[in-house]
Formats: sequence, C-alpha cells, structure tokens
Amino acid sequence: MTSNVHAYPEPVSVEDATIDDEFWTPRIETVRETTIDFVYDRLVESGRIENFRVAAGHVDGEFQGRFYNDSDVYKWLEGACYFLATDEDSELRKRIDEVVDLLVDAQEDDGYLNTYFQLVEPEMKWTNLHVLHELYCAGHLFEAAIAHEEATGEERLLDVATAFADHIDRRFGPDGKDGVPGHEEIELALVKLYRVTGEERYLDLAQYFVDRRGAADSRLAYEVSHPEEIAGEPSDHVVDDGEYDGRYLQDHAPLREQETVEGHAVRAMYFYTGAADVALETDDEELLDVLEGLWENMTTKRMYVTGAVGSSHVGERFTEDYDLPNDTSYAETCAALGSILWNQRLLQLTGEARYGDLQSRTLYNAFLAGLSLDGRRFFYANPHEMGTDGHPLHDEDPNRFAAQRQGWFETACCPTNVPRLVGSLGSHVYAVGNASLYVNHHIGSEATVELGETTVTVDQETAFPWDAETTISVTPEEPLTFELALRIPSWCSDVSVTVAASDGERTEESVEASPGEFCRIEREWAPGDEVRFGAGFPVQFLRGHPALESDAGRVAVQRGPIVYCLEGTDSPRPLHQVELDPDGDVGIEHDDELLDGVTTLDLDALVPEESSWTDEELYKPDSQVDTEPVTVRAIPYYGWANRGEDEMRVWVEAASRRSAGPK
Repeated sequence: MTSNVHAYPEPVSVEDATIDDEFWTPRIETVRETTIDFVYDRLVESGRIENFRVAAGHVDGEFQGRFYNDSDVYKWLEGACYFLATDEDSELRKRIDEVVDLLVDAQEDDGYLNTYFQLVEPEMKWTNLHVLHELYCAGHLFEAAIAHEEATGEERLLDVATAFADHIDRRFGPDGKDGVPGHEEIELALVKLYRVTGEERYLDLAQYFVDRRGAADSRLAYEVSHPEEIAGEPSDHVVDDGEYDGRYLQDHAPLREQETVEGHAVRAMYFYTGAADVALETDDEELLDVLEGLWENMTTKRMYVTGAVGSSHVGERFTEDYDLPNDTSYAETCAALGSILWNQRLLQLTGEARYGDLQSRTLYNAFLAGLSLDGRRFFYANPHEMGTDGHPLHDEDPNRFAAQRQGWFETACCPTNVPRLVGSLGSHVYAVGNASLYVNHHIGSEATVELGETTVTVDQETAFPWDAETTISVTPEEPLTFELALRIPSWCSDVSVTVAASDGERTEESVEASPGEFCRIEREWAPGDEVRFGAGFPVQFLRGHPALESDAGRVAVQRGPIVYCLEGTDSPRPLHQVELDPDGDVGIEHDDELLDGVTTLDLDALVPEESSWTDEELYKPDSQVDTEPVTVRAIPYYGWANRGEDEMRVWVEAASRRSAGPK
C-alpha cells in the first residue's frame, strides 16, 4: 500500500483486527449467518445477478430492475469478502467465486462493465451522468475488488477493476470527456485503488472529480437542458421552477466555495468522504478546512440527535438549517453509513476525538436502527416518531416509511450496505501512525499492529455501550516506547484512566483524561501492561435549539452513546399524553431477555388524570386539569419496531418544572 503525504494514522485492516465483543459479536454473527445469505437470495430473485449472466452471454434475456442494480451486487460482494477475510467459509467462498466469474465474463474488451448500458442502451454510454449512475456503480466495483483481493489474495477481480478504471481515465479528466458523477462514490474508490496499485492516475482522476464538480459550465446542468442527447430521462430532483438546481447533486458551486451541506444526503456523505481522502493523500489543508466547515454546519444545524442526516423524503436530502421533522424524517440508513465513513477520514486527518464521537453516535443509533434483530428486515428511511396506530403520520412512500422494517426494496442500497459496514467494523477500532496506537472505539477486540519494527498485540475488553469500563492489554514482542491514544467519549463523566505496569509489582499510575479528547499515554510498554478506563454514563435529558420547531417543548434521552425512545408497548398511556420529568428519578436496569439484551431506563413522567374529564367535556380550563405520576420505560432507539407495529417517539413532551409537583 502506498503512503500518504504526512503519514496520517492508518486504520488497522479487517484482517488484523478481530471483534470479540458482548454487544457487537452477536450482531456480526447474525449478519454473517443470516443477512449475507438473505441479501444474496434477494439479488438472485430480483434478477440483479442474472443481468450479469445475460451480459456475459451465458443466457438469453433482458435487463431486469433499475439502472443502478449492479451496485447492489458489488456491495454484497464487498461485505461478503470482509467476512471471508476473517473466517474461512467454503460455501461463501464458492458463492463469491461464482459472482466474480460472472463479472470477469461480463466485462467488455475495452474494460467497460455496466449491465444496464450493455443490455439496454449500448450506444448511449456516458451521456447521462447525473442520473444513470455509471460512475457510482464503477466505484462500488472497485471497492469490492479491493476487498476480494485482500480476502483471497487473488487479483482476478482487481484486474477487472483496474481495466474499468483505465477505461474511465481515458474518457474523463483534463484530456478526456468533461463530466463528474451524478451520484458520488467513485472518488473515494479511486483513492482506495490508488493506494492498492500505486497508480497515480487514479488519484489524479479522483482529484479531478472533486475539483471539477460545481463548475460554471457544469456537464450535469448541460444534460438536464439537452434531454434529447442523453440516455434515460433527466431527474426531476435537479430542476427547481424549471431551472437546474445543482444543490441536489452538490453541483451548485465548487466544493471549496461551499459552506452548507446540501442536496441528496447519501451523495453528499460519499462526496465529502472522497474529498477527505484526496485531502489526505495530497496534504490539501484548504480542502480539509472546507470539509470541517461543512461538518460544523451539519452537526450544529442539520443533523438529528441520533446522528442521522437527510431530513426530507422529497429528494432524500438536506433542506435548510433547523429543519428536522421527526414524523417525516428520512434519515436514510445509507446516509448514516456515509457519515460514519466521512467521520473516519476526518478523525484520521485531524486526530480530534469529536469525529470519533459522531461515528459512535451514528453507529449505535442511526445506522444500527436500519437492521432488525433477526437480520432479515431493514429500514430504508428511519423515522424519529411513529403514529399511535403504528403507521407513519403521513402517507408518502409507504414502502419506505413504515412501522416495521421491510424485507427488501426495489432500490436496495440499504440492505446491501449494512453487511459491508458490519463486516468491516474492525477497521474502525484502531489506527497506527507516527509511533502512536489509536484506540478510536471502545469495542471488544484484538489487533496486531506494527510499530516501527516491532509487532504489538492489543486486546480490548469493554462493557460499552451499556457501561463505561474498558481494559486494554498491550503486548509488544519486546519493550517498546510509543504513544497509546485512547478516545474518551464526550458523554462520559468522572473519568478515570490508570496504567497498570507488568514489572512484577503491578504498579498503577493515574493518567489525566478529559471527556471529548484523546487520552495520550507515552511510555515504554512491556508485555502485559494494561490501561484501565472507567467513567460514568449519566442519563442526559437533551433539549433542541430554540429554532428546532419540531422539538419545541420536548426532550430526548441519552445515556452513553445510546439515544433512547419510547415505544407504545412500554407506556401505560398513549405517548402523546406522556410528559417526561427531566428532574425526576431514573431507574437503570439491564434486561438480558429484552431485545437481545439492552439497558432500559425507567423514567418519571406525568399523564392527564383521566378522572378529571367526563365524556361530555371536550375542553376545560387548564386550572381544572390534574395530572398524575407514572413511570415509562425507554429502550434504545435502534431496538424499536422489533416487537410488532407500535407508536414510537424519540422526542417527548417535557413536564413543566413549575407543574411537576413534589417528588
């Protein structure tokens, strides 16, 4: 692998980091044993894999499905390869080999590979970049090929990827056809391909796509105004009052001039991730400053408390500052994944713990909610409030807005994205660089890393996300001086970090540590040394900014990285009657049987006293209305909709401090 300019810390690979965690291991096993096969079967049933057989000439037939369906096969393949890299599985390997054989056979002699265009509009390649996803699909192929080579040591699929990348490079860039992808993704994939192959042209092309986007003479705008020259049809989402609206595609201005996160949320997250990769490889501090500014806008004005992004179902997009409705929140699972990837890059570039904090918030809430506990059902959109009848509070797009996760979607990006993030989770936990070992996440695991010329094994045991207790054992092959940097999440209190030395006397030394920062411990480490971390996870009742109309008068509840919600089955009254008491008592209990094991919160609340009303009274003076205390149970947001259709709320009305009464 090539080196980046300033030797920023490199994530430890999937092969070198093994997850062994009470929270994550069961979920990883569910995806390995259930979701991978379940998704593959849907790819077969929907014709996505058959498209490659037809393109390869193995069978006669027509293209099936949507024009971007190739990408779902590539994403499944990437995720499957991550699992193959950590555990030998002959059946999975056979299935992977069969899919790779199809891709090899389907590729055209000039390197081109896209079954929609090969089978439907072969003369119209590269004419509709803003809609038809050719470059997006290619990017996912590149990522799958890299994962395949790492898992198997074979280069068959990598050869397919580089041949296609060379084809694209001949047609784009300063000396080729003008254009940028309508749906970003290839930028980050090209940087990955550059790192694996050392081919500078791939990095140059990624940089071209990043910097060319938003130009005054936008190719994407040209396509919208010349529909007779393009394949397919122009997208409705990029036209506003009859004029091209580049915001949907992040094409309204050059990236270096953008100050707010705009448009389709998944596109934006992938774009910023690719741009961060370019900034890392080229040491572009100006570009990093722009990305940090966009991050500030997103996290302070356009992000849900769960870490979810993209508030509008119309265009699956960002809208404007403080527009974060709960009942119609789109909050696509893929956008959560994209945010996790972007924050991983920002963490790598800056070493600032806040990016790891947001990764964690998004992972445990916005992303994890997208998968059912049984591994067979998915949320495309993730509402933050569900109506009392177990149905959304609007009738838009019922297949994506539902009280229950769905088994599949015509647009299946989310079901195919989930396995590739879960399978690669180990690569997010640790990073190594500049004589430092970074522990970015409190996830039980073991990793083997190289520091200088010495091999170091690090073993982590943790009670996260339910309790803030972690022990990290450090075992270098021989005593070695380096820095261990442990992220202290911002939601911790009463932090304690000690180092227990293995010098025969087991001396312990306290280390200064603060929430929201990395605790950096530089010393000579010997086999058996331990870092012991402990802290409190206070229950926090969060308020929204006054400009957040949808959250006015409400509170959300968080403990550790987990955002909680109320589900109807756990409340003695309909949720619209419940007013939480932020000053009340909180009961914290771990239930091993509920939702595969969760820590619940029993919260003090007030509800209307029903005896205060008669059937003849529709309205009455406030002074004549009484309330009574009740206790409601809150569950982790990710666990909702696993017990049947029900109402749900993340943001709940808060009892007035003046009317809450004595405890």
